[in-house]
Amino acid sequence: MYNILITDDEQIVIDSLSYIISKNFENEAKVFTALSGTEAIEIVMKENIDILFMDINMPGLSGLETVSVITKLKPNIVFVILSAFDRFQYAQTAIELGAYKYITKPVNRNVVIETIRGAINLLQEKQGKLSADMELHKKLDLVSPMIENDFIYACIFNNEKSIDLSAYLEYFNLSESPWVFCCFEFPNINADNQYAIYIKIHELLNKEHRCLISSFMMNRIVVFFPLYSENPDYNEVQEQIKKIYNTLCYNISSGIRGGVSTIGNDKSILQVSYNEALSALNKSDSNGGLVFASQQTSKAKQNSSHGEFKNQLLKKLSVGDSSGVKSFLELFSTELFSGELELDKIKNSFFELIVTANNTTREINKGFVSSTFDNAFATLTSLNDKKLIKDFAQTFLLECTAAISTVRKTDTNPIIKKVCDYVEENLAKDISLEMAADFAGVSSFYLSKLFKEEKGETYINYVSDKRLEKSCQLLAQTDLSIKEITATIGYNDQNYYSRIFKTKYGLSPKEYRKEKQK
Repeated sequence: MYNILITDDEQIVIDSLSYIISKNFENEAKVFTALSGTEAIEIVMKENIDILFMDINMPGLSGLETVSVITKLKPNIVFVILSAFDRFQYAQTAIELGAYKYITKPVNRNVVIETIRGAINLLQEKQGKLSADMELHKKLDLVSPMIENDFIYACIFNNEKSIDLSAYLEYFNLSESPWVFCCFEFPNINADNQYAIYIKIHELLNKEHRCLISSFMMNRIVVFFPLYSENPDYNEVQEQIKKIYNTLCYNISSGIRGGVSTIGNDKSILQVSYNEALSALNKSDSNGGLVFASQQTSKAKQNSSHGEFKNQLLKKLSVGDSSGVKSFLELFSTELFSGELELDKIKNSFFELIVTANNTTREINKGFVSSTFDNAFATLTSLNDKKLIKDFAQTFLLECTAAISTVRKTDTNPIIKKVCDYVEENLAKDISLEMAADFAGVSSFYLSKLFKEEKGETYINYVSDKRLEKSCQLLAQTDLSIKEITATIGYNDQNYYSRIFKTKYGLSPKEYRKEKQK
C-alpha cells in the first residue's frame, strides 16, 4: 500500500485527483489531502508519505518552497508538481528540486495514471536497491573480519615483500591514513568464550572508531587503529585509546592489559609498529593497565635476551639445523622460566614463536602442513606445566626443522655440503677459510661468496656458531672442565672462549652449566 498526498488550494483539484486514484489504485494507494504547504508538512511529519502531488501557486508557503522543505525532511518521497501554467522556469526549478514529473492543470486522467504507475515503479526500484545494498552490507559484515584478520597476520608474521599489504589498505580505504597498533591482553579467555568475546570487542571498538581487529591469539588481540588526519596529535590519540580501553574494561573485563605503538605512516614499518605495541604491552602492570610506546624505558635484560635467543633459534631453523634449534630453545625457555612471568605470558611467548616458525617453514617448504600447529592454541591453553609447554614447542620446532632440512638437502650445493661436513668433523682443529677451500678444491674467494649465498652467513661465523653449540652440549652433558672444553672445540684461549660465549648466550660457560644442572 502506497500513501499519496495531494496538496492544492483548490478543492476541485483535490476531489478530481482523489477520484482518479481511488478508481484506478483502489487496493494499492491510500490518499491524504492538504490545502496548504504548511498542512502538507504537518502530514508528512506524521504519515509515511510515498508520493506527493504539489500545486506550485498556493497562498502562504508556495509549492516549490514546500517541496524544498519536505525534501530535506524526507528525501525519498517522489514529487509530482501541479501547475496551471506551462512555464519553463517553473518546470526547471521543479526538476532541480528533484521532482519526478511536472503536470499542468486541468489534469488529464491518463497522464495521472501513467505518472502514478511510474512513481510506484521508481519507489520499487529504490526499495530493491536498498534491499540489495543491505544484503551486500550483511555479506561484507561476514567477510570483512576475516580480511581484517588476514591483514594483521600479514603485518605481524610475513615478509612484506611476499604480500602486498597496500591491497588490504586500499580495500579498507586506508591507503593514506597514518595509524597506531594496539595490543590488548584479556584475562579469563578460553576456547568456550573466545568467539563471543571477540564479537563483542569488534562491536565495541568499531562503535567508538573504525579500526581493523585480529582474532584472538591466545588471550590477545591486535588492533590496527587508523588516524583519519594528515598530522595527528599523539596526545589526542592517547586520549582516544584511553577512552576505548576504559570501554573494554567496563564492558568485557577488568584487568585488561594494553600496549600502543607510536604513530606510523609508512607501510614498510607495519611490523615495527606492532612490535612497539607488543613491547609496550609487556611493560604494563600484571593486574591491568595501558602503556604507550613513548612512555617506555629501555627493555629489561631478560626481555632482550630471550628475544635474541628467539632470533637465533629461527635462524637455525631456517637452515634446518636441529641441534642449533634445540640449543637456542633451551636458552629461550630458561630465560622465560627464570623470571617472574605469569604462565599466560609464557604461553603467549611460545605461541608467537610457534606461529613465526610455522610461517618460516611454509616460506621454505611450500607444502608444509602440520596438525601440531593446527592444534597449537588448544594444546597450549590446556597445558599448565612449563616443561610440557617447552616439550610441545620443541616437538613442533623439530617437525619444522625436518621439513626445511628436506628441502635444503635437495637444494644444497655439493661444495657447501662437503665443507659443512668437514667443519663438523674438525672443530678441534684450525679450520681456516683457506684450509676449507683447499679441501673443497676451490678458491677461498669463491668459497666465501658461495657460503654466504647458501648459508646466509660468513664461513667464519658459521664455524664459530658450530663450536659454541658443541660447547653447550659438552657443558650440559659432560664433566669436562672449561679449559678442556675450550681445547676440544678448537680454541687456545679460555678467556676468549668465555667472552664470545657470554656475548652470544648472555651467560658465562660456568653460569650456563649451573643453569643446566638446575
